[in-house]
Amino acid sequence: MIEHLKGRLVEFSPAHAIIECNGVGYYCHITLNTFSKLGNSEQVTLKTHLVIREDAHSLYGFYDENERTMFRLLISVSGVGASTGRMILSALSPGELAAAIDSENVGILKSIKGIGTKSAQRIIIDLKDKVQNAGDSVDISQASGNTIKIEALSALVVLGFDKKSGEKALDKVLEENPETSLDELIKQALKRL
Repeated sequence: MIEHLKGRLVEFSPAHAIIECNGVGYYCHITLNTFSKLGNSEQVTLKTHLVIREDAHSLYGFYDENERTMFRLLISVSGVGASTGRMILSALSPGELAAAIDSENVGILKSIKGIGTKSAQRIIIDLKDKVQNAGDSVDISQASGNTIKIEALSALVVLGFDKKSGEKALDKVLEENPETSLDELIKQALKRL
């Protein structure tokens, strides 16, 4: 098992990164969260998870341990493969995903491409106790107090807006009016995008 890669970032896109370690280039599938954190770094360290199937050996890279822990929890759920796990972690940060599971928010999970009601319910049922038991390794506090913001952000992402700009717009609206309703929050954020 390859635990992590530390080396020069040769190439990266929203879906993959190539890390050169001692003359060998490793192709890693990455999430949008990891992509946004890589920035313009030349030297990087990615936590990795190796998926071995009959037809392929695929390496998945994560910027931090929280994201890798959530990925491993997701792929332990029946019917959730590595590609789906990566899609979920591209749409939600590990803290947002943990908060959605903890609050049993099926709507947030359903808003992710490829996740239906049954899959969302299965993820929640299978992972609720595991996420709570993970404690420090998965930081729920990042998002657990603000499910309205999570739902609004999810709606903006589904509408095709960039997650970072959506978060900034939502933060500005919530700063001005912390008691706003979900519908009003989305409307006001759309005006700022």
